[in-house]
Amino acid sequence: MSVRKRSWTTAKGEKKEAWVADYVDQAGKRHLKTFDRKKEADAFHAKANVEIREGTHTPDSASVTVTEAANLWLETGRGRRLESSTLDSYEQHVRLHLVPFIGRLKLSQLTVPMIRELEDKLRRGDPAPGAGEGAARSADMIKRIVSSLGAMLGDAQERGLVSRNVVRDLRSGRRRSSEKKKDDRQKGKLKVGIDIPTPNEIKAFIGALQGQYRPLLLTATFTGLRASELRGLRWADLDFERRELHVRQRMDKRNVAGPPKSGAGERKIPMPPIVIDTLREWRLACPKGTADLVFPTGNGRPEHHANIAQRGLIPAWIAAGVTVPGLDKEGKPIEAAKYPGLHALRHFYASWLINRKADGGLELPPKLVQERLGHSTIAMTLDTYSHLFPRVDDADELAQAERVLLG
Repeated sequence: MSVRKRSWTTAKGEKKEAWVADYVDQAGKRHLKTFDRKKEADAFHAKANVEIREGTHTPDSASVTVTEAANLWLETGRGRRLESSTLDSYEQHVRLHLVPFIGRLKLSQLTVPMIRELEDKLRRGDPAPGAGEGAARSADMIKRIVSSLGAMLGDAQERGLVSRNVVRDLRSGRRRSSEKKKDDRQKGKLKVGIDIPTPNEIKAFIGALQGQYRPLLLTATFTGLRASELRGLRWADLDFERRELHVRQRMDKRNVAGPPKSGAGERKIPMPPIVIDTLREWRLACPKGTADLVFPTGNGRPEHHANIAQRGLIPAWIAAGVTVPGLDKEGKPIEAAKYPGLHALRHFYASWLINRKADGGLELPPKLVQERLGHSTIAMTLDTYSHLFPRVDDADELAQAERVLLG
């Protein structure tokens, strides 16, 4: 391997010079790479030398562009049957953000400073090359875009198209930890009465449920199923004799049935009497369809998430008086549902599993809560709900321990 200066004269008589890194890769193939400055050529020479010794070097000629790698990555996601909403998000990151700014670059040309520059441009709202105007992206959106870029580079590494994932080099482990803590502080903990319905609010909500959405919303409240799992639930998944509900599939937003989001998503959940009795009654009136769905539309097809929220959930909260001041489309004051999203019922279910029996909860251990919720890891459960678990150093426990110790 060597770095040498190259000089030449153009057809117009202009003298030009550049620095060339001349090297042989781990496969014995010779390559030439040209730089404007010796400093750049020396830096590449040193880096390539190390990569060749490690057997990880990828020359530009063997690499592909960001656009080509992105298409391969998205195709992999489709082949693995990722959830449609996840694929849509990835495709938007690629189409609207990555391809316009760095799509023409070879993967082997990407560097950490380039990714930092991309972040800065997205943050400022700089227009992409050739575009008339741009728009500033939020900090959360930038984080998601760069995360997608990192996943794409990881896929390219496995294909042998690039040796280095520069996104992983972007921040040190300490900084990533620091940023995660900062994000957690900004998001805050889920709060009962703000993010999680209180027991009294749930009582009022259940009392206001009626019509075709009552069975679905009762099931959501007392089983904690995700919206996609409720929409994909089949009668064959219910075991009334054992009083169990089996989560075996979900329905994505395109109404395509598929397996749960993770292996932990496939699970058994016990059903309380109110759910069992309601579903047995609902089975007689439930519209029939080839998919055997428990909560279909009137013609037996998968119900849309928006319909569940707008026609069932929100009217029930309003009828129950669980509202907050809001504005309608014309800007006039109205009473809006305090918890307009279905996920609030899943949060309540989690709190019900966690709360003390004396407070009307089930007081289950964290591992069992994880299994009931279908979380892929116990860390996910604890990161979300750890502050709800009873603490052993609460005042009552401290007083009892003191009495036992001191008599």
